[in-house]
Amino acid sequence: MNIKILSANANLYSTKRLVEAAKARKHDVEIINHAKCDIVIEKKNPVIYYKGHKLDHTDAIIPRIGASVTFYGTAVVRQFEMMHVFTTTESQALVRSRDKLRSLQILSRAGLGLPKTVFTNYSKNVKEIVDQAGGAPVIIKLLEGTQGIGVILVETRKAAESVIEAFNNLQARVIVQEFIKEAGGADIRAFIVDGQVVGAMKRQGKEGEFRSNLHRGGTATVIKLTDEEETAALKAAKAMGLGIAGVDMLQSARGPLILEVNSSPGLEGIELATGKDIANSIIKYIERNV
Repeated sequence: MNIKILSANANLYSTKRLVEAAKARKHDVEIINHAKCDIVIEKKNPVIYYKGHKLDHTDAIIPRIGASVTFYGTAVVRQFEMMHVFTTTESQALVRSRDKLRSLQILSRAGLGLPKTVFTNYSKNVKEIVDQAGGAPVIIKLLEGTQGIGVILVETRKAAESVIEAFNNLQARVIVQEFIKEAGGADIRAFIVDGQVVGAMKRQGKEGEFRSNLHRGGTATVIKLTDEEETAALKAAKAMGLGIAGVDMLQSARGPLILEVNSSPGLEGIELATGKDIANSIIKYIERNV
């Protein structure tokens, strides 16, 4: 097969591992910077050009679209879909996953456990917002933040009100969530491929840090999911329409709570923590569908 990996950085661990896995299974593979693709739209003849060359004879794509180029990256994926090319992440699912508020609404409708979340249109009644989220301490998140950036733990009601007011004055969209104390600064990342959990790790924030992101100095260890956690992770990925997903959950007294469903989950942390060849699972997923 001819597989194209849509990635803006050929040196990223995830991109390199996918290339290795595809070649190991005797496929032709090429890295395409989606930000440098040109899209040509005409009646029944969708075309993509890359560096002056027409991209054709493509069997499958693996989108690795960064959050900063979601709009254009999604347009490129959509164009490949119009060319009847299989994609491991569909364009509509990618759009859904990048909208944090929409994602939470979809997960809520699917009956999944979530931290209580409040979103308003810059409401001036900040005291009520804090109360609706369960009272201080609360987590305040920028809707556009990634990798733990723009996520704040606010310990007191007065501080929470001040932070919300400051964001409102800047016209910055935020959500306010309850703080799950029993999670202890840790979360779980379940890696889903084609309706199966192919790896799971527990990420622990460094001392004094409530965010468990590996980009922020957190550590990862392999974990065996409970039946309830595995069911929640699979249900979350299905609700979002994602064939490949990184489902982030908190362990709480009321069961697993979904934080986020990532449509371009990194491979480095999960492969190193679990010792599993996740990249190979992704290539096999393509083989089953093309």
